[in-house]
Amino acid sequence: MKPKTVELLYLLLWACDTAARPTFRNLTDSFEAWAYRSGLHRQLAVLEQQQLLEARQDSSGSRLHRLTEAGRLIALGSRDPVARWKRRWDGKWRMVLFDVPQSRASDRVRLRRSLADRGFGYLQDSVWITPDVLTGDREVLATGPVDVESLLLLEARPCAGESNADIVAGAWDFDAINRRYERHAQVLERLPRQAITGEPAARQLHRWFRDERLAWTEAMQLDPLLPEGLHPADYPGVKAWTRRLEIMAEAGRRMRAFRTAI
Repeated sequence: MKPKTVELLYLLLWACDTAARPTFRNLTDSFEAWAYRSGLHRQLAVLEQQQLLEARQDSSGSRLHRLTEAGRLIALGSRDPVARWKRRWDGKWRMVLFDVPQSRASDRVRLRRSLADRGFGYLQDSVWITPDVLTGDREVLATGPVDVESLLLLEARPCAGESNADIVAGAWDFDAINRRYERHAQVLERLPRQAITGEPAARQLHRWFRDERLAWTEAMQLDPLLPEGLHPADYPGVKAWTRRLEIMAEAGRRMRAFRTAI
């Protein structure tokens, strides 16, 4: 997905009255049209072809656009944090254990990077863990024929007094995760407050949107978005999301109030 496409989906999401059912209209002289003045309608047509955007006419004849669920998910950074936090957990940990020889060091690096990108935590460099069911993961993780001496997937429960909180603390670096949420909070509070009455103010808001999206993406890259019952006591993710909705609602109102006069 091209970065410009992701940015447009992001702007469209927060231009809506609600991020839960993102619907919008009248883009001709809007903030999004200003930001994409040299090709907005072409971009919208591409999004429709990719089934990331739907368009229809309402009862008044106005053209109405709505992000599909796939488009909304991309705009959120490919993961819906609320859905992830609310998912059920059956109490079982899934473990990936591997022993890749030094002669295949590149495969070992690829495997670790793949696990990290998918939100697994690591207890040791070759012992990774997730609360989620491993469906098709063996085929995804392996680059060729494997045996139990090189790659093993297990379901497990602690049996020697270890708590789930101990496992979470050992598998994920929540100090680093929390720092990224702190940085995002700082960016959120820098939302430009002045009315958008010209291009300089519009550029300032556009820069803020880019900073906000980058800061949130960086937090999401580290956060495994664990089920609620596994959250550390000082985990700020849920409050950060709530505050994000509040600030982005205000940012969206500023976007919708903008009309091009340039």
